[in-house]
Amino acid sequence: MKRFYGVFSLTLAIMAAAMLLSAPLAWAKAQEVCPVMGGKINKDVYSDYQGMRIYYCCPACIEVFKKDPEAYLKKMKEAGVEPEKIPAAGQK
Repeated sequence: MKRFYGVFSLTLAIMAAAMLLSAPLAWAKAQEVCPVMGGKINKDVYSDYQGMRIYYCCPACIEVFKKDPEAYLKKMKEAGVEPEKIPAAGQK
């Protein structure tokens, strides 16, 4: 019986960890800096990538981002930044 509770507890711990890791970051900050150059973002300069809107400081950073988007998204995530979702059609 002790073995059952041990296995059960371990299973619950693994499930809880998986749920926490897969959940969106509730504590994530809004994007304020360009993921490429680190400058203040311009909300008029952005690209959409896999359902996310990424803002940049200047148009040149868009092309740099597109060369390795996953690296820049990882950098953002490590900084606690969650890109906003692409607005639904008709919304801005």
